[in-house]
Amino acid sequence: MARHHIRTAVGAGALGVVAALTLSACGSGFSDGGGSSGGELTSSDDAITVLIGSSGDAETTAVEEAVAAWSEESGIEASVQVANDLAQQLSQGFAAGTPADLFYLSTDAIAGFAANGSLQAYGDMLANKNDFYPSLVENFTVDGTFYCAPKDFSTLALIINTAMWEEAGLTDADIPTTWEELDAVSAQLTTADHVGLAFGAEYQRVGTFMAQAGGGLVEDGQAIASSPENVEALDYVKGHLDDGTFAYAADIGTGWGGEAFGTQKAAMVIEGNWITGAMSNDYPDVDYVVAQLPAGPGGQGTLQFTNCWGMAADSPNQEAALSLVEYLTSTEQQLAFSAAFGPMPSIQSAADQWRSDNPELAAFLDGADYAQFPPNQQGASDVIADFNAQLEGLSSGDSQAILDSVQSNLEATLG
Repeated sequence: MARHHIRTAVGAGALGVVAALTLSACGSGFSDGGGSSGGELTSSDDAITVLIGSSGDAETTAVEEAVAAWSEESGIEASVQVANDLAQQLSQGFAAGTPADLFYLSTDAIAGFAANGSLQAYGDMLANKNDFYPSLVENFTVDGTFYCAPKDFSTLALIINTAMWEEAGLTDADIPTTWEELDAVSAQLTTADHVGLAFGAEYQRVGTFMAQAGGGLVEDGQAIASSPENVEALDYVKGHLDDGTFAYAADIGTGWGGEAFGTQKAAMVIEGNWITGAMSNDYPDVDYVVAQLPAGPGGQGTLQFTNCWGMAADSPNQEAALSLVEYLTSTEQQLAFSAAFGPMPSIQSAADQWRSDNPELAAFLDGADYAQFPPNQQGASDVIADFNAQLEGLSSGDSQAILDSVQSNLEATLG
């Protein structure tokens, strides 16, 4: 098994160094109409404000440099503000009638802000709208309307400690591709010093098993939480929590999968590509490889996570804001962002180059072909929070009872 020290700095924003680009045209598909549901965009000489939730100085600098480059090229003033509490500051801005023109927007927040008219739906106006991965477009589509451009994304994969793997007598041929093979290597890797596989006690990790079993939370707008496939997935996880070959990160004294892996309390973890930043910054001496998650009885499955560039319905200069979004989501710019941060470009035209630039991380991009995403319906985040609280007690709980509760909550939320 090849050893890799991946030195990429990773954060939630996937934003970085500016590429030399040609400014995209402002007007791409405007139509008559107005308001938050799309139509004609506002135009003025007002400066553009951008509100972000940054993972650190590197992300902040990257966004500032990208926006400054667009500003110089377009002749339109623009500034970046870093939120201390993005959700709170977004809500305050909307309530006061003075929101930022553009802002990071999560999948679990879009439905609520769309419902109250806070957002401008500009997705279909994007010159590059057909370049985005369809599943990412779906993340930011509410009631059939594509609201905003996905700015980047991440998936979950299997992170393997190279030294522990070799010490257990395992080779590249043993990288698990099925649950049965995962059973075997997890048992072989479990010792008195470390568990075979660890992950967070949350749907955002356990949900990978649900997807691999052929389940999920919502399908075609209907709740499917209590399905037999999901019960099989939770029973599978519960069985291995009980036999000690799997463990929740918290149960081995760590805060998340990256810490469990970096401190070598777990030989394998299920994590996203943001783990590469933690490894290079905090655990540079731990060698590892990244593999696709093994398939379950329903096939391959993983989860994906993303944000978009939200646009305010009250923005006085939406045409310029659209131009800035097209600049930030172009192929060249997204590749430059990824080189600095790690999360993957949201556009398909960047895939081959990204894969060439990041061969050690290719498993993350491979997962895009079959990834599910957390429900984006209004209120779904509260249902998932309750689900996560119940998953903490899975080892002593009943899978069907937990999922029946989630089903009931989801049905109430979805109406």
